[in-house]
Amino acid sequence: MRSVITGTGIGIPKNVVTNDVLSKIMDTTDEWIRTRSGVVERRYADEGEGSAELGMIAARQALAAAEKTTADIDAVIFATMTPDFYFPGNGPVLQAKMGFGEIPTFDIRQQCSGFLYGLDLADSLIQSRKYHRLLLVGADVHTPLMPWQKGWQITLGEGREVTPEEYEFNTRYRDRTVLFGDGAGAVVIEGQEDGDRGFITSRLFTNGSNMEALYMKGGSRQRPWITPGQIESGDLIPYMEGREVFKAAVSRMPEAVRAVCKAAGINVEDIDVLLIHQANLRIVEAVTKQLALPPEKVPHNIERYGNTTSGTLPILFHECIEDDVIRPGMLVCFTALGSGLHWGAALYRA
Repeated sequence: MRSVITGTGIGIPKNVVTNDVLSKIMDTTDEWIRTRSGVVERRYADEGEGSAELGMIAARQALAAAEKTTADIDAVIFATMTPDFYFPGNGPVLQAKMGFGEIPTFDIRQQCSGFLYGLDLADSLIQSRKYHRLLLVGADVHTPLMPWQKGWQITLGEGREVTPEEYEFNTRYRDRTVLFGDGAGAVVIEGQEDGDRGFITSRLFTNGSNMEALYMKGGSRQRPWITPGQIESGDLIPYMEGREVFKAAVSRMPEAVRAVCKAAGINVEDIDVLLIHQANLRIVEAVTKQLALPPEKVPHNIERYGNTTSGTLPILFHECIEDDVIRPGMLVCFTALGSGLHWGAALYRA
């Protein structure tokens, strides 16, 4: 039996935020951002619109594409690092608001690798014969993590100028904040006995020895878990050692792709489409080069969305299907690396 994706959908906020808009609230330019990341614009959710809400938009589209209803789903997997609440996760939020039955929901937190890990989990649950049809959602809303204080009105087009103090504060974090956007993707996955379509195999890895290369402070080991001082100082802005993360990404993802191809008994060049986590266009280009794949096999959309963390792979997969980049019978490889560090790759026959 194979685990087959039978429907896809995306949830994209309406607010388009260009690099030029960000230059109004911090010391940056369109050229500076494009050169370092490839990002041209990203989407920001409205205030009060969280990752669960974007996930539900994507989920409804995926269900419609699969010609299924909530009654047809046996379980939900929701991957996010930015849930609507500290607890519970987004699974029960989506379950209640979308009107699912009292089915189990799994909340997973592998950050940028969340959707990849979710694919593996969904396949494992289907292969166990415990569940037949699952909904997998990857969604993140990063904007609440941004340190822009009262600069929000500007990013959403409401006018106003930041003060010199705000401008200086915002500029401290430009290396991270220009990268991220908000978005969601979802897929319906179900077991099918016949045919060659479906999940083939995956290889997943975790190494927490360099966890602090990409992490966020705060949590249950400090009392209280967030202090006013941390908020004022910007201490709760995600911390990233850009060079370390870049080095890990451009070595670990190619290693994982080679490993999953070896496990499946194929060559890397047999891959028809490689979907790489959209963290930075320079990373995408470096991984493509490492694997000696032609650029036409490696689509990207980071220029339009930025890094949407758990949302990048399902959004890209959905768009590739819609644009006929991925066609029936093609061999698709997913790969990602994120905070943890978690990384890996998965093979799928479309």
